[in-house]
Amino acid sequence: MEIFGIPHQAFLGQLMLGLVNGAFYAMLSLGLAVIFGLLDVVNFAHGALYMLGAFAAWILMDQAGINYWFALVLAPLLVGLLGMVVERTMLKRLYGLDPLYGLLLTFGLALILEGVFRKLYGVSGQSYPVPELLAGATNLGFMILPNYRAWVVFASIAVCVGTWYTIERTRLGAYLRAGTENAKLVQAFGINVPLMVMLTYGAGAALAGLAGVLAAPVIQVQPLMGSNIIIVVFAVVVIGGMGSILGSVVTGLGLGVIEGFTKVFYPEASNVVVFAIMVIVLMVRPAGLFGKEA
Repeated sequence: MEIFGIPHQAFLGQLMLGLVNGAFYAMLSLGLAVIFGLLDVVNFAHGALYMLGAFAAWILMDQAGINYWFALVLAPLLVGLLGMVVERTMLKRLYGLDPLYGLLLTFGLALILEGVFRKLYGVSGQSYPVPELLAGATNLGFMILPNYRAWVVFASIAVCVGTWYTIERTRLGAYLRAGTENAKLVQAFGINVPLMVMLTYGAGAALAGLAGVLAAPVIQVQPLMGSNIIIVVFAVVVIGGMGSILGSVVTGLGLGVIEGFTKVFYPEASNVVVFAIMVIVLMVRPAGLFGKEA
C-alpha cells in the first residue's frame, strides 16, 4: 500500500519523525511565547537553556546516578532557578526599554553559556540512554512505533495544553496578563508583580530545560544543540504570532510535520521550508497566523 507514491510504513514513519521534531519546536516556541507575550523580552538565550536542560540531565546521571524520571523534574527546576536569577540580576533593568536590548543581552548570555560548556565538554557530544521503561518499539500493524518518540509527542502536547490552559483560562493567568499590562493597578490589589514576573521567566526557562531533557535520549547532548535549533524556533514563533501561546503550539507541531515530509518529497528544500513559509506568512499576515494585529 502506498500513500502519495511512497510505502505507507515509510510515510507513517516520517509522520512520526515530523511530530517528534514538531514537539520540540512547540515546547521551545511555547517558552519563547510565554516570555515575550508576558514580559516583552525576546529571549535569545532560550536555545542555551534548552542545552542546559539536556546537560543537567546528563550530569545528574553521570555524576549522581539520578535516572531519567527524576531528571525530568530536577533539570527543569534547576534551569528555571537559573532563569529567575538572570531575570532578577539582568533583565529587570531593561524593562520599559526597546526589546532589542533584551535580545542583545540574552544573545550574549547564550554565547557565554555555549562557550563555557564547549570548554568543559568539547563538541563531540554525550550520549544519554533511553529509559528502560520506554525502550524498544510497538508494532501497530501498519507501522513500528518507537516507544520513546511516542512519549516525547505525548508529553510535549500535554505540557503545551496545560500551559495554555493555565495562562488563558485560570485566575493565575489573568493576574499574569494584567500584571504585564498595568503593573501598578495589579499591585494596588496586593499582588507582588516583581515576584510574578520572576516566576514567569523562570517558568519559560524551565520549559526550555524540560524540552532539553526530552531531547537528550534522541540526539547527542552537546553545547551547540541549542544554537542549531533556536533559529528555526524563532521562525515558528513568528509564523504563529509573537506572544501567541496557541499559535506556537499549533505552528510548531504543524511545521515539524511539513519539514519531515519535505525531506521525503524534496530533500533539498527541507532546511529552508520553514523560513520560506515564514516569508510568505509575513507578506500576507505580518502579525502571524494567530497573532493580533497592532
